[in-house]
Amino acid sequence: MRSGSSSAMLAAVPTVVTILLVSAVGYLVGSVPIANLVAARRRAGDLRTVGDRNPGYWNAKEQLGARSALPVFVGDVAKGAVAAGLGAVVAAEGDWWLAYVGGGAAMVGHAWPVFAGFRGGRSVLTFVGTALVVGPVAAVIGVAALLAVWMTTRSFAWAARVGIVVYPIAQLVVDGPVRTATTGALMTFIGVRFAQAALASPAEATPG
Repeated sequence: MRSGSSSAMLAAVPTVVTILLVSAVGYLVGSVPIANLVAARRRAGDLRTVGDRNPGYWNAKEQLGARSALPVFVGDVAKGAVAAGLGAVVAAEGDWWLAYVGGGAAMVGHAWPVFAGFRGGRSVLTFVGTALVVGPVAAVIGVAALLAVWMTTRSFAWAARVGIVVYPIAQLVVDGPVRTATTGALMTFIGVRFAQAALASPAEATPG
Protein backbone atom coordinates (compact mmCIF):
# COMPACT_ATOMS: atom_id res chain seq x y z
CA MET A 1 0.00 0.00 0.00
CA ARG A 2 2.82 2.36 0.93
CA SER A 3 4.69 1.43 -2.23
CA GLY A 4 1.66 2.28 -4.35
CA SER A 5 1.19 5.63 -2.62
CA SER A 6 4.87 6.50 -3.08
CA SER A 7 4.71 5.65 -6.77
CA ALA A 8 1.64 7.84 -7.24
CA MET A 9 3.36 10.74 -5.48
CA LEU A 10 6.49 10.38 -7.59
CA ALA A 11 4.41 10.23 -10.76
CA ALA A 12 2.70 13.48 -9.78
CA VAL A 13 5.97 15.37 -9.25
CA PRO A 14 6.75 15.97 -12.95
CA THR A 15 3.20 17.26 -13.44
CA VAL A 16 3.53 19.76 -10.57
CA VAL A 17 6.92 20.91 -11.86
CA THR A 18 5.52 21.24 -15.37
CA ILE A 19 2.54 23.28 -14.17
CA LEU A 20 4.84 25.62 -12.22
CA LEU A 21 7.19 25.97 -15.18
CA VAL A 22 4.42 26.69 -17.68
CA SER A 23 2.77 29.13 -15.27
CA ALA A 24 6.01 31.00 -14.56
CA VAL A 25 7.07 31.25 -18.20
CA GLY A 26 3.56 32.20 -19.28
CA TYR A 27 3.36 34.93 -16.67
CA LEU A 28 6.76 36.37 -17.61
CA VAL A 29 5.91 36.32 -21.33
CA GLY A 30 2.60 38.03 -20.62
CA SER A 31 4.37 40.62 -18.47
CA VAL A 32 6.36 42.04 -21.38
CA PRO A 33 4.81 45.55 -21.75
CA ILE A 34 4.76 45.59 -25.53
CA ALA A 35 2.44 48.57 -25.89
CA ASN A 36 4.59 50.77 -23.68
CA LEU A 37 7.79 49.57 -25.35
CA VAL A 38 6.39 50.54 -28.74
CA ALA A 39 5.11 53.85 -27.35
CA ALA A 40 8.50 54.60 -25.81
CA ARG A 41 10.21 53.87 -29.11
CA ARG A 42 7.82 56.35 -30.75
CA ARG A 43 8.40 58.80 -27.88
CA ALA A 44 4.70 58.83 -27.06
CA GLY A 45 5.16 58.45 -23.31
CA ASP A 46 3.55 55.99 -20.94
CA LEU A 47 0.22 54.82 -22.35
CA ARG A 48 -1.05 54.46 -18.78
CA THR A 49 -1.04 58.25 -18.47
CA VAL A 50 -2.54 59.26 -21.83
CA GLY A 51 -5.76 58.56 -23.69
CA ASP A 52 -7.86 55.99 -21.86
CA ARG A 53 -4.80 55.06 -19.78
CA ASN A 54 -4.96 51.46 -20.95
CA PRO A 55 -1.60 50.00 -22.08
CA GLY A 56 -3.02 47.96 -24.94
CA TYR A 57 -3.55 48.01 -28.67
CA TRP A 58 -6.60 50.26 -28.77
CA ASN A 59 -4.98 53.07 -26.82
CA ALA A 60 -1.77 52.61 -28.79
CA LYS A 61 -3.77 52.91 -32.01
CA GLU A 62 -5.35 56.15 -30.81
CA GLN A 63 -2.03 57.64 -29.71
CA LEU A 64 0.31 56.31 -32.40
CA GLY A 65 -1.87 55.48 -35.39
CA ALA A 66 -2.90 52.09 -36.77
CA ARG A 67 0.36 51.33 -38.55
CA SER A 68 2.60 52.18 -35.61
CA ALA A 69 0.35 50.24 -33.24
CA LEU A 70 0.37 47.07 -35.37
CA PRO A 71 3.34 45.56 -33.46
CA VAL A 72 1.28 45.91 -30.28
CA PHE A 73 -1.58 43.93 -31.82
CA VAL A 74 0.75 41.22 -33.08
CA GLY A 75 2.83 41.14 -29.90
CA ASP A 76 -0.09 40.88 -27.49
CA VAL A 77 -1.64 38.06 -29.53
CA ALA A 78 1.74 36.34 -29.72
CA LYS A 79 2.10 36.41 -25.93
CA GLY A 80 -0.98 34.24 -25.49
CA ALA A 81 -0.07 31.96 -28.40
CA VAL A 82 3.50 31.40 -27.19
CA ALA A 83 2.47 30.71 -23.59
CA ALA A 84 -0.39 28.38 -24.57
CA GLY A 85 1.86 26.75 -27.17
CA LEU A 86 4.45 25.99 -24.52
CA GLY A 87 1.78 24.31 -22.40
CA ALA A 88 0.62 22.26 -25.36
CA VAL A 89 4.17 21.17 -26.27
CA VAL A 90 5.23 19.99 -22.81
CA ALA A 91 1.87 18.42 -21.91
CA ALA A 92 1.63 14.67 -21.56
CA GLU A 93 -1.00 12.89 -23.59
CA GLY A 94 -4.45 13.94 -22.40
CA ASP A 95 -3.21 16.98 -20.47
CA TRP A 96 -4.84 19.45 -22.88
CA TRP A 97 -5.48 21.83 -19.98
CA LEU A 98 -1.79 22.75 -19.73
CA ALA A 99 -2.21 24.97 -22.77
CA TYR A 100 -4.91 26.84 -20.86
CA VAL A 101 -2.58 27.14 -17.87
CA GLY A 102 0.06 28.78 -20.05
CA GLY A 103 -2.37 31.09 -21.81
CA GLY A 104 -4.12 31.99 -18.57
CA ALA A 105 -0.79 32.79 -16.91
CA ALA A 106 0.08 35.07 -19.85
CA MET A 107 -3.26 36.85 -19.42
CA VAL A 108 -2.49 37.40 -15.74
CA GLY A 109 0.95 38.69 -16.70
CA HIS A 110 -0.56 41.09 -19.22
CA ALA A 111 -3.03 42.36 -16.63
CA TRP A 112 -0.50 42.65 -13.78
CA PRO A 113 2.95 42.75 -15.43
CA VAL A 114 5.96 42.36 -13.17
CA PHE A 115 8.00 44.41 -15.65
CA ALA A 116 5.62 47.38 -15.57
CA GLY A 117 4.68 47.96 -11.95
CA PHE A 118 1.81 45.44 -12.05
CA ARG A 119 -0.34 47.88 -14.07
CA GLY A 120 -1.42 46.32 -17.33
CA GLY A 121 -4.27 45.91 -19.77
CA ARG A 122 -7.43 43.85 -20.13
CA SER A 123 -5.80 40.76 -21.75
CA VAL A 124 -8.24 40.62 -24.68
CA LEU A 125 -5.62 40.09 -27.39
CA THR A 126 -3.61 37.76 -25.18
CA PHE A 127 -6.78 35.68 -24.86
CA VAL A 128 -7.11 35.71 -28.65
CA GLY A 129 -3.61 34.26 -28.95
CA THR A 130 -4.48 31.59 -26.40
CA ALA A 131 -7.71 30.79 -28.25
CA LEU A 132 -5.79 30.21 -31.49
CA VAL A 133 -3.84 27.43 -29.77
CA VAL A 134 -6.43 25.77 -27.52
CA GLY A 135 -9.21 25.75 -30.11
CA PRO A 136 -7.77 26.28 -33.60
CA VAL A 137 -10.83 25.04 -35.52
CA ALA A 138 -13.19 27.19 -33.48
CA ALA A 139 -10.76 30.09 -33.91
CA VAL A 140 -10.89 29.77 -37.70
CA ILE A 141 -14.69 29.83 -37.54
CA GLY A 142 -14.61 32.85 -35.22
CA VAL A 143 -12.19 34.72 -37.48
CA ALA A 144 -14.35 33.91 -40.50
CA ALA A 145 -17.38 35.38 -38.71
CA LEU A 146 -15.33 38.43 -37.73
CA LEU A 147 -14.23 39.03 -41.31
CA ALA A 148 -17.75 38.56 -42.67
CA VAL A 149 -19.19 41.14 -40.27
CA TRP A 150 -16.29 43.53 -40.84
CA MET A 151 -16.70 43.39 -44.62
CA THR A 152 -20.44 43.92 -44.27
CA THR A 153 -20.53 46.67 -41.64
CA ARG A 154 -17.00 48.12 -41.93
CA SER A 155 -17.00 48.20 -38.13
CA PHE A 156 -14.14 46.25 -36.58
CA ALA A 157 -15.57 46.80 -33.09
CA TRP A 158 -18.78 44.96 -33.96
CA ALA A 159 -16.91 42.35 -35.97
CA ALA A 160 -14.67 41.62 -32.97
CA ARG A 161 -17.69 41.23 -30.70
CA VAL A 162 -19.30 38.76 -33.11
CA GLY A 163 -16.05 36.79 -33.39
CA ILE A 164 -15.74 36.54 -29.61
CA VAL A 165 -19.34 35.28 -29.31
CA VAL A 166 -19.03 32.79 -32.17
CA TYR A 167 -15.78 31.25 -30.87
CA PRO A 168 -17.16 29.46 -27.75
CA ILE A 169 -20.27 28.35 -29.64
CA ALA A 170 -18.10 26.79 -32.33
CA GLN A 171 -15.81 25.28 -29.71
CA LEU A 172 -18.76 23.70 -27.94
CA VAL A 173 -19.56 21.84 -31.15
CA VAL A 174 -15.97 20.99 -32.06
CA ASP A 175 -14.25 20.40 -28.69
CA GLY A 176 -17.10 19.67 -26.31
CA PRO A 177 -18.40 21.29 -23.10
CA VAL A 178 -15.38 20.77 -20.82
CA ARG A 179 -12.91 22.70 -22.96
CA THR A 180 -15.55 25.31 -23.74
CA ALA A 181 -16.18 25.82 -20.02
CA THR A 182 -12.44 26.28 -19.52
CA THR A 183 -12.44 28.89 -22.26
CA GLY A 184 -15.35 30.51 -20.44
CA ALA A 185 -13.18 30.84 -17.34
CA LEU A 186 -10.59 32.82 -19.32
CA MET A 187 -13.33 35.01 -20.79
CA THR A 188 -14.66 35.61 -17.28
CA PHE A 189 -11.21 36.90 -16.33
CA ILE A 190 -11.50 39.48 -19.11
CA GLY A 191 -14.92 40.45 -17.81
CA VAL A 192 -13.48 41.01 -14.34
CA ARG A 193 -10.76 43.22 -15.81
CA PHE A 194 -13.35 45.31 -17.64
CA ALA A 195 -15.40 45.61 -14.45
CA GLN A 196 -12.31 46.76 -12.54
CA ALA A 197 -11.61 49.36 -15.22
CA ALA A 198 -15.21 50.58 -15.17
CA LEU A 199 -15.17 50.97 -11.40
CA ALA A 200 -11.86 52.83 -11.55
CA SER A 201 -12.88 55.14 -14.35
CA PRO A 202 -15.52 54.74 -17.10
CA ALA A 203 -13.03 56.12 -19.61
CA GLU A 204 -10.68 53.20 -18.97
CA ALA A 205 -13.17 50.47 -19.77
CA THR A 206 -11.90 49.85 -23.29
CA PRO A 207 -10.31 46.76 -24.86
CA GLY A 208 -6.61 46.09 -24.58
